[in-house]
Amino acid sequence: MKLTSPEIAEGAIIAHEQLFNSFGCTGANVSPALSWSDAPAGTKSFAVTMYDPDAPTGSGWWHWVVFNIPATTTSLPKGAGDVAKGLMPEGAIQGLTDFGVPGYGGPCPPPGDKPHRYQITVFAVDVEKLPNAGATAMPALVGFDLNFHTLAKATITGLFGR
Repeated sequence: MKLTSPEIAEGAIIAHEQLFNSFGCTGANVSPALSWSDAPAGTKSFAVTMYDPDAPTGSGWWHWVVFNIPATTTSLPKGAGDVAKGLMPEGAIQGLTDFGVPGYGGPCPPPGDKPHRYQITVFAVDVEKLPNAGATAMPALVGFDLNFHTLAKATITGLFGR
């Protein structure tokens, strides 16, 4: 699979537009546009996550969790992570993040910390709906389902530090 974004390039610094607007950060908190291709045969849905493995939590930080994206979808528009805008395809669920709410929450690492890695991953999934995850599922439960139902995945890693 291949994943691309006009806003986030592999290994590049993430722009102010995508940064969180709290915790001392003053970004616009706009999710990046994403496009993917070359999903394997048998793909019945997609999921998208944004994860910071460098967060000082012992378990990383989930910034965005979207699942049950219809298999006919090959992109998400910029800003789709704003639940109020209703830009997700019908049936897609924006699950809870580690901020405690659904939708996109941009990067905002602690001041003075090294640049964190923000891994945006699209998953090709072998079921139309994840069996255990619903709208109030914690990110770890979504990850559990994805562990057993992923056919292929692709990742872009952006960086940000302050």
